[in-house]
Amino acid sequence: MTWRQLSVAAPEALTEPLSEACSDMGALSVSLEDEGDQPLFEPRPGETPTWNNTRVTALFEADADTDLIRSALQTRFGEERLQGWRIETIADQPWERAWLEHFKPMRFGQRLWIVPTGFDAPEDTSAVCVNLDPGLAFGTGSHPTTALCLEWIDANDLRGLRVMDYGCGSGILAVAALLKGAERVCAVDIDAQALTATQANARKNNVAARIECRFPESVPEGYQADILFANILANPLIELACVLSDGVVDNGRIVLSGILKEQADSVAQAYTPFFEMSAPVFSNEWVRLSGRRRSLIVR
Repeated sequence: MTWRQLSVAAPEALTEPLSEACSDMGALSVSLEDEGDQPLFEPRPGETPTWNNTRVTALFEADADTDLIRSALQTRFGEERLQGWRIETIADQPWERAWLEHFKPMRFGQRLWIVPTGFDAPEDTSAVCVNLDPGLAFGTGSHPTTALCLEWIDANDLRGLRVMDYGCGSGILAVAALLKGAERVCAVDIDAQALTATQANARKNNVAARIECRFPESVPEGYQADILFANILANPLIELACVLSDGVVDNGRIVLSGILKEQADSVAQAYTPFFEMSAPVFSNEWVRLSGRRRSLIVR
């Protein structure tokens, strides 16, 4: 089976109406990507920013008349405002998994490895290997935010400890913690696909008996962990500071990621009332923050 794909570069103001027009004309999917080299950082609540110059790509059935669709879009939005047209025939493939073709075994720290499905584990007998199939969830270790957390896991002793992975994605941190000796992990996410992927990866690594997957609202009241990982984004980390801090025992530790350099001070300030914060650790423009829970003072 084949598909017809049409793409064009458009200014920011046209991105949303152009996407809607493609959908109205029968597009099965519409995707957006940067046509230049403009970074987009975490948006404010309620904002959905796009690039100043965005490539809009629409996928149609094989028999779609893409020349007619192109002409209609030019008439509606102006030929001079739509540039760099591309029309091509695309072979069918498992789209949701195509990006994984560049996902290879990776080492984090000294001994911790992430080994994708279909690859052999390293020959190093001391290696701790997480066999991973991320499915449709975020988390392969290739992004600096996840890598920073995996390096922390490799460098620390988790034996016998209770761990919470808040925003678990594929379960990569939860499973790594269990393979490093954690007693139990509570994996939390708002996305049902993430919880499904986490459970599948726990089974793949023979640690399913020591993990529980929950939506945030189903975490038992008063639940506390010895170590809490939260690899999400800066704004949610700030908003959840009290909730996440309450989820850590006295003298327990917290590890925060998903934070840009310019956001590190704001996030650290939100957690300083609860934790003795360590020096930040950087990877490119990303930061890992960690701290140890202050003992509660009973008056």
